[in-house]
Amino acid sequence: MKKNLIIKPEWCKGCKICVEFCPKNVLDIKEDKIYIADIEKCIACGLCELRCPDFAIYVENEEK
Repeated sequence: MKKNLIIKPEWCKGCKICVEFCPKNVLDIKEDKIYIADIEKCIACGLCELRCPDFAIYVENEEK
């Protein structure tokens, strides 16, 4: 099953917690909002989702 990384930039406060916890450096901050810097590195571990206090990022299962 493939997993997608979903970002809600309008909910992001730019705290960088998700950036700090990402083990593969997939995420970064631009103009005080989260963005996916390199989706190819994402292992869908969910640490970003777990640590985000604003629920601005999550991993979604993609059913085929």
